[in-house]
Amino acid sequence: MAIIATESLVKHYGRGKKEVSGLGGVDLVVEQGEYLALVGPSGSGKTTLLLSLGGLIRPTTGRVRIDGTSIYELRLAERIELRRSKIGFLFQTFNLVPYLTALENTQVPLMIAGKKREEQETVAHAMLERVGLANRVHHKPSELSIGQQQRVALARTLANNPSIILADEPTGNLDPATADGVAEMLRELNGEGITIVMVTHDPRMAARASRVMELVDGRIAA
Repeated sequence: MAIIATESLVKHYGRGKKEVSGLGGVDLVVEQGEYLALVGPSGSGKTTLLLSLGGLIRPTTGRVRIDGTSIYELRLAERIELRRSKIGFLFQTFNLVPYLTALENTQVPLMIAGKKREEQETVAHAMLERVGLANRVHHKPSELSIGQQQRVALARTLANNPSIILADEPTGNLDPATADGVAEMLRELNGEGITIVMVTHDPRMAARASRVMELVDGRIAA
């Protein structure tokens, strides 16, 4: 059963009088529970495709369907709610709030979702424990290692119990040993039924996926 599908997805960026093509007509189907790695050279459209799947970059033409819903035909508030309820994002840069603790950073999506404070803290504690940071809940990002910061980002991703995780170079800033730990957690999550679409340049990460797809010049390579 398809959980993500694109139809003739095209994205153009304007640069002065010249248009640059980010995606050149991508047709993609991702099955529920699949682990897909997107690979390809820099500038091939991998991140553009990933952010389009997540409702963050509107395509110039074409459709993105999540669970059968054409997300760019939704009103903005409806698209935000769909993202909040179904999709978790994991980025190379972590995007942690520097003045918040690990616990508070993990609570952010729960707070946005309108959960009560007690529930926020209970879920955030459980997610941080799951990623091995039960003894770091009151530490701010500057007091954590790079690998620990990425695990806080993963805990935050999991807080709203997403059915899809979109990961953009999730181990790009990590040393090999720490990267292996994050990779193993992603495999465990996929084993629990979460669909994962990951952009990566790391062949070891791509090898853990159930399918690898290469993009070249904004198109799926043969």
